[in-house]
Amino acid sequence: MNDYAQSAPTPHPTNAHPARVYNVWLGGKDHYLVDQEAAELAAQANPTIVPSVRANRAFLGRAVRHLAASGVRQFLDIGTGIPAADNTHEVAQRAVPESRVVYVDNDPIVLSHARALLVSGPQGQTDYVQADARDVDTILDAASRTLDFEQPVGLMLVAILQYIKDAEDPWDITRRLLDRLAPGSHLVLSHPAADVTSTEVAESMRIYNERAASHASATPRTREEVERFCDGLEILDPGVVTLTRWRPGPTDASDDSLPMWCAVARKA
Repeated sequence: MNDYAQSAPTPHPTNAHPARVYNVWLGGKDHYLVDQEAAELAAQANPTIVPSVRANRAFLGRAVRHLAASGVRQFLDIGTGIPAADNTHEVAQRAVPESRVVYVDNDPIVLSHARALLVSGPQGQTDYVQADARDVDTILDAASRTLDFEQPVGLMLVAILQYIKDAEDPWDITRRLLDRLAPGSHLVLSHPAADVTSTEVAESMRIYNERAASHASATPRTREEVERFCDGLEILDPGVVTLTRWRPGPTDASDDSLPMWCAVARKA
């Protein structure tokens, strides 16, 4: 039992939450026993989960550095997750100290950690919005207090779209978010793959979904379905690829067995 589970207020949650399960896979302590159980059982069914989560974090860092080098100074990070190493604002503000970042999550536990730990440098700015990724108008209205939508924004949808069901049309949600952003904005996304190590992914998702609230169940998608999120955008090289294939550095290992697609695409 971890320290957080021992000291957390009662009643404890009865369902796993994506951000807290992700925290388990990253080796953190900010989760409950229900999250730990879901994370451990899913990882047993699919041993690539933990290396995928770490590769996903590394992809986020490479993508943010690329956007900063391309002149992007603002980031909207939806599905923030509990703070870990190299959060979006840390990567961005190391490159460009005046960068501004708005974090969005629907879990109040995540937001309380974010406010305490995701502290901007003196030249930049961070803000926090408690909202569901489906609440596009709420997110954009709140983010506009910090971000200037007349200037390019990096829209970070990193390992979040799988929690929006097909019937809720995550492609339309993504389009509506992008519609408000200026030309030169970029979409950064990653998504569990339904067509890489598909048997293990399906089983791990089944185990996770049994323990998650219905609104937080996860759906892996194929490369073609992930590419649809970039419709109308210019997909940057090397395209929609597995995590370690997106512009790796000289010391980054390559592992095509990790079942997550990722891409960065630019709004013209």
